[in-house]
Amino acid sequence: MTNTENCIYMGSMILRPPQPCGTACTGIENIDEAITLLEQNNWDLVAAINGVIPQENGILQSEYGGETIPGPAFNPASHPASAPTSSSSSAFRPVMPSRQIVERQPRMLDFRVEYRDRNVDVVLEDSCTVGFIGSMATSASEEAQRAFTHGRRQSGSRPEQEEERERKGEIKQILENELQIPVSKMLLKGWKTGDVEDSTVLKSLHLPKNNSLYVLTPDLPPPSSSSHSGALQESLNQNFMLIITHREVQREYNLNFSGSSTIQEVKRNVYDLTSIPVRHQLWEGWPTSATDDSMCLAESGLSYPCHRLTVGRRSSPAQTREQSEEQSTDVHMVSDSDGDDFEDATEFGVDDGEVFGMSSSALRKSPMMPENAENEGDALLQFTAEFSSRYGDCHPVFFIGSLEAAFQEAFYVKARDRKLLAIYLHHDESVLTNVFCSQMLCAESIVSYLSQNFITWAWDLTKDSNRARFLTMCNRHFGSVVAQTIRTQKTDQFPLFLIIMGKRSSNEVLNVIQGNTTVDELMMRLMAAMEIFTAQQQEDIKDEDEREARENVKREQDEAYRLSLEADRAKREAHEREMAEQFRLEQIRKEQEEEREAIRLSLEQALPPEPKEENAEPVSKLRIRTPSGEFLERRFLASSKLQIVFDFVASKGFPWDEYKLLSTFPRRDVTQLDPNKSLLEVKLFPQETLFLEAKE
Repeated sequence: MTNTENCIYMGSMILRPPQPCGTACTGIENIDEAITLLEQNNWDLVAAINGVIPQENGILQSEYGGETIPGPAFNPASHPASAPTSSSSSAFRPVMPSRQIVERQPRMLDFRVEYRDRNVDVVLEDSCTVGFIGSMATSASEEAQRAFTHGRRQSGSRPEQEEERERKGEIKQILENELQIPVSKMLLKGWKTGDVEDSTVLKSLHLPKNNSLYVLTPDLPPPSSSSHSGALQESLNQNFMLIITHREVQREYNLNFSGSSTIQEVKRNVYDLTSIPVRHQLWEGWPTSATDDSMCLAESGLSYPCHRLTVGRRSSPAQTREQSEEQSTDVHMVSDSDGDDFEDATEFGVDDGEVFGMSSSALRKSPMMPENAENEGDALLQFTAEFSSRYGDCHPVFFIGSLEAAFQEAFYVKARDRKLLAIYLHHDESVLTNVFCSQMLCAESIVSYLSQNFITWAWDLTKDSNRARFLTMCNRHFGSVVAQTIRTQKTDQFPLFLIIMGKRSSNEVLNVIQGNTTVDELMMRLMAAMEIFTAQQQEDIKDEDEREARENVKREQDEAYRLSLEADRAKREAHEREMAEQFRLEQIRKEQEEEREAIRLSLEQALPPEPKEENAEPVSKLRIRTPSGEFLERRFLASSKLQIVFDFVASKGFPWDEYKLLSTFPRRDVTQLDPNKSLLEVKLFPQETLFLEAKE
């Protein structure tokens, strides 16, 4: 083997020595740190391992010369110094210390701190407290130099106290410098164990290597939204097709992103597809205006509708150094601090199937879901059909429709009708998928319990485009923390079962169940989630009943008020109609009176003058009794027509069409006589008493 291959082999031995249990005994996860230890021990593998592992029974015998590494648990004085040093002797033996043991580096924890639309990457030592940062800078170049820190201390280039003061500092103070937020206004949230004090040691929290935190500022107002031009707003609503080429494997990915998506979201999705962490991604093709990962695609200057990009893995300092020394381009060594396991198999071209003696090719199956599925309902129809063909008809009833429609069905109904939402995430390349689907998910007890209490929605993450699409949906509906949790799941941890509970203003992920479980454990976790949901549902039902009672009282009050208004309005309208009718009748009466008065006056003026008692012509004297008992007396010429008598009576307010003029002896109705006859002819001469009577 070449020197470079020897370096890689020996470094991998430190990280994962060939033990039956298959686990690393050194605890070192960084290839650069391992190579540095080898350099410090003159490439003596046994000496390097003895320098970092806990030694209780002795030391490993080095086969590079007769020099040995001391075991601190032995007393050198109790053994002869002239013990043989042959390589065939026992691997453990007590000797005098002849080499200083390399100090083990503390475990490094990666944190991504989110605040609104910004992300800050921070690396912490697990020996530090929550309130203090235990790392140097977080950039990729400085991260690669962590393995050389101990060497610089030993060389005496800088005082240890000075470096320690530089490495220690308030994490909130650093976030204050990065985010421009006062420490007093800052709340650091997202710890997996709940809220913790600043004095808590990180090691006691048993945190994973990768963690996500977020900053809350309840006392600060939200940022004011800036006004956008019409063109920018139109670009935000457009979809960009990014054709991304993975340089190392020469593979293209066609990904659709909305104009409102950020460059950071693109890089995260590429991380899901290529397993290249964002900090190690080396890009080509971004416009010069795309200077900030928080910039949205509409503002970055991308070509619409398609834009080509190229991504590769950024070389680590160790790789660059070895390539320059050996002029080799076939070996790729990287330090991926975002992963918990050493990437030796994929980086050195070793296939998992070859390691375990299995063929890498698997039985070809029809895909559970079409790639780049446009319609979620059609994709779920194919998923259900394929699931039934593989595992039988006894399976959960998968909701056919979009994830938003599943939310509506589960959460946005009456409190008594609400259910939990179970999201099943399938992955054909996981070794657990067939067992989980056939034995757990299709168990009659699980199927019955899910159908009664859950709305079950499914998605297939086998295809890269479908995985990216679900992560986008997950980020939109559940937030970046849940999306990051799913993003970091390894293939063999699938399938996943997400239990979602709807709340008033958000959706909460109650549980994430991995595929390595049993029927009993799955049922217990479903029932535990159901207990939490039931307690919340009872509160919601109580609140809903109280709200409905208040609304019913309000409706009854509103109805009574409406009826009262209608009754008042009806009374008012009836009164107005009555008054109008009275006014109309009064007007008619007045008009009639005026008309009568006019007729009376005209008749009075038309009457001939009353003759005197002593007149040459015969005179008839008439005495007329009115209904009120009054008497009207007047003299008429005997030759005057009877009509003149009628006009006289009418001029006094007694029109002949309303009153009858009667004589006493003989009793007769004078108004029935011919009005053109004279008084003499009708025998109303020389005098006569008449009386008026109203006509019936």
